[in-house]
Amino acid sequence: MKTISMLFMAASVAWLAFSCDRQVKRKFDGTPGEVKIMTLDPGHFHAALVQKIMYPQVDSDVHVFAPQGEDLLMHLKRIQGFNTRTENPTHWNEIIYESEDYFQKMLELSPGNVVMLAGNNGLKMGYIRGSIEAGLNVYADKPMAIDREGYGMLLEAFDKAEKKGVLLYDIMTERYEITNALQIELARIPELFGEPEEGTLEEPAIINESVHHFFKYVSGAPNIRPEWFFDVKQQGEGIVDVTTHLVDLIQLTVVGENPIDINKQVALTGAKRWPTAITPSQWQLVTGRQAYPDYLSGHVADGALQVYANGQIDFTLNGVNCRAVVRWNFVAPEGTGDSHYVLVRGTKADISIRQTAAEGYKPQIYISRKEGVLEEVFANTLKESVARLAEKYPGLEVEQADAGWRLVIPSSYDVGHEAHFGQVTEKYLRFLIDGKLPAWEVANMKSKYFITTSALEKALGGE
Repeated sequence: MKTISMLFMAASVAWLAFSCDRQVKRKFDGTPGEVKIMTLDPGHFHAALVQKIMYPQVDSDVHVFAPQGEDLLMHLKRIQGFNTRTENPTHWNEIIYESEDYFQKMLELSPGNVVMLAGNNGLKMGYIRGSIEAGLNVYADKPMAIDREGYGMLLEAFDKAEKKGVLLYDIMTERYEITNALQIELARIPELFGEPEEGTLEEPAIINESVHHFFKYVSGAPNIRPEWFFDVKQQGEGIVDVTTHLVDLIQLTVVGENPIDINKQVALTGAKRWPTAITPSQWQLVTGRQAYPDYLSGHVADGALQVYANGQIDFTLNGVNCRAVVRWNFVAPEGTGDSHYVLVRGTKADISIRQTAAEGYKPQIYISRKEGVLEEVFANTLKESVARLAEKYPGLEVEQADAGWRLVIPSSYDVGHEAHFGQVTEKYLRFLIDGKLPAWEVANMKSKYFITTSALEKALGGE
């Protein structure tokens, strides 16, 4: 990888080098280097995590179109860290197009065929719409839409993508976390789980809750967040951000890989939002800045910035009452980190994921039988079910625990959040070869963003 200073000097040369090469490849067959990434305005560390590993199908030259600023510098620093690490270093070559009209330059030059988006969510739908109109595939970090206006634009973008023959896909890393994947698998075994209970608004049949932290370490270094990350007009409120993962997992639990009809299967039943206070000293630690920017002055109360990063969504899917909750604290207690809680109530068994001190802050799956199911029958069914799952996930076992039964998962499956970006990317690369997304993926992305953006509208007092 060239040094950052060399990249900036080479930027003007890059205009000429690629101005004549504007042919966008529409058909993919797995040829090495056929996928040429254009990273657009990388403002979130997820943009770099897509490049934490190399992919034979992806060209090592990555074209980065961005305005001058710290977001770009931090992105390049992360890529440089991957390139220079001791173990399995990457060899990405970042070619920088740095200008005020970076987006227009990307559309004019089109040196690649896949646009990678992870940054300012307030700008994202405009980037998506313009890229698809230009006949480019789009691979976007969540959330793609942060309000109802953006949702309308997203629906138009999916229609345009189909007509243009390009793929628009969001990065759902949480599907690849092993406890999430196994929870969904277990809920698909009718002789063990039965069917999802209907539940009620007060006691949903499915609860999926995650706790996150503004200050954390990424790839071993403190993650400095841009100031705009704390502006809900640019980042989006918590109720439309992390909840995309939670709603996605709930949809997979209830309907599996089947398309959702929003009008017939989905109903929003409740929503609320609340802020997290960021003090001046915390602000300095997480952003490296001394003071809040002027555009956030209206969100300061009692001397602290009020960030609406928390939210709860209640909805029904196929008549099943579901709840998604996201909470953001500033920093995790020592020895802990982001955490996840799931409860799925079935007619024969309940499945939960817990990540508390009792689990050593590592997510664990528990399965408990329902009243009326004979203990011996349940134990045999559970063991047989896990044995079948072990054919797909070798090493799985089950043992009795205070909370029923605990699934024993080999540590080799705990690859970490950052590795999931490579897993999603490899799937997207296969979709490019197929030339289409599965119909259920498109339908369920539409459903997911309908739920999140409708919830924000409801929480704000609209309907």
